[in-house]
Amino acid sequence: MVSTFLSSASLLVGLQLLSRLLTFGLNQALLRFVSPQAFGTAAIQFELLLSTILFLSREGIRNSLLRAWPARTNSEEKSVNNVPLAITNVSTLPVLLGLPLAIGFSSLYLSSSSSTTSGQPFFKASVALYALAAVIELATEPMHIRTMGGLRTQVRVRAEGLGVILKSLTTFTVLVAEVKVVKGASTDARWALLAFACGQLAYALTIFGVYGFSYNFSVALVPRPHLVMGFFDSTMFHVSLNMTYQSVVKHFLTEGDKIIISRVSPLADQGGYAVAVNYGSLIARIAFQPIEEMLRVFFSKTLATESSTSSVNRAALQDASRVLTGILNAQLALSIIILTFGPLYLPIALGILLPVRYLSTSAPKVLEAWIWYIPVLAINGGLEAFLSSVATPTDIKRQSRWMAVFSGVYIAAALTLFSYGVGDASLVYANVINLSARIVYCLSFVSSYFRQHQGQGPRWRTTFPGWSVLVLSGLSSIAVRRSARIFHVQERVLEGRRGLLGLTVVMHTAVGGTLAAITLLVWWYRAGRYVAMPRTRKQS
Repeated sequence: MVSTFLSSASLLVGLQLLSRLLTFGLNQALLRFVSPQAFGTAAIQFELLLSTILFLSREGIRNSLLRAWPARTNSEEKSVNNVPLAITNVSTLPVLLGLPLAIGFSSLYLSSSSSTTSGQPFFKASVALYALAAVIELATEPMHIRTMGGLRTQVRVRAEGLGVILKSLTTFTVLVAEVKVVKGASTDARWALLAFACGQLAYALTIFGVYGFSYNFSVALVPRPHLVMGFFDSTMFHVSLNMTYQSVVKHFLTEGDKIIISRVSPLADQGGYAVAVNYGSLIARIAFQPIEEMLRVFFSKTLATESSTSSVNRAALQDASRVLTGILNAQLALSIIILTFGPLYLPIALGILLPVRYLSTSAPKVLEAWIWYIPVLAINGGLEAFLSSVATPTDIKRQSRWMAVFSGVYIAAALTLFSYGVGDASLVYANVINLSARIVYCLSFVSSYFRQHQGQGPRWRTTFPGWSVLVLSGLSSIAVRRSARIFHVQERVLEGRRGLLGLTVVMHTAVGGTLAAITLLVWWYRAGRYVAMPRTRKQS
């Protein structure tokens, strides 16, 4: 099971690496002729609309079905293509929920948008295309659940990988077409919003087509009669509703920054904030997100029980404890390296990557805050993956109540930081505080879970990467600062992109890269190799 999990996680990391690098390259091209206002509308407001429809329609149901999959697949109940009706029927709920949500949220967004936002070219058409793309993507859920439940990760990688490629190509093609079709087009593309919308629609159609081709479109989108409740298994339906309710709270915590920024900041600053979040989340999305998803599958399968009162195999508890502590150890080590080198090299990266007009937005300060956000984001992801995989309906309700409390903490922290003039970066720092509180809650839950099942809980001290990593990181920080003075890096930053591409800055960057690699190798030698190569349990 552990080896299968690692293989699937590797595939998903590769998928995220491909998608994020393509998105990064596309954004670098788009920023040269898409205004911060248009980019902010697409990357903040349109993405918020899309994620709200998708998250509220499928997140809770997806989590509940992945929990139920191990216990249900061996049952003798009726099935469709070897998938029990209890799972097949509930997996159709996302698209049934998504259609009215897409219409409702799109209408609400159109009616509440400011005249500055709605006055942009092709605004209404773009909103309609985003809503349509969301519904099409939700139609893939029965096939997605079957893919993840059966650990057929390669199907998902093909679907989403090809989808990201066509999304990027479509977006760029529409923008290039404007230059050729519209004579005398201005520097800022008038078709920008339409280009983003067409790209999202291309992504949705692609993943639906690849999933459908992989399963010969055999997974029905219409629920079939079931012995309980006519169509839906009562227990699974109840768990899905509880998790969907929790998803509402979690979504507004996760997307709270976009909700606030879309209402309080000018469009140009929204564009700067979107650029900063896209760059800041590269590591989180490439490495942390796929690992979190596979942790959910791994814990759901490893710690599956027939009922909430059933005991869990002691060997399974040991596997789960070892995987959780190993992942946290790796994430903490990577976080230390990011905190050591990120702030020192951020000015160089910003000067090279961002056009001058984006440097005057909130992007630089938001990216500085993101460097401190990544560690807590990583740790929280792994712990919440465990919680969502094993929590009972009672646990879910309790967590939902605490999540409501955490949302109050987030809002209070954000408003306080705004009042002190921190600006848009307040939202990132407020999320750091919010996630820190959620980490404490999850740590308490994990320890309680292992005590309840009479298993040896995680030894939290084993998640510590080691003093050698900390000492080497501290010495590296001193060396990099000294290198910056020797090579006069501050003066090169003030000169702009031309100065940053000079030999002295390249040499300074090489110093940091070498020290970071040495730190990573030290961690690997002391702890990392034991995380990557699970020990074989002795047979009795």
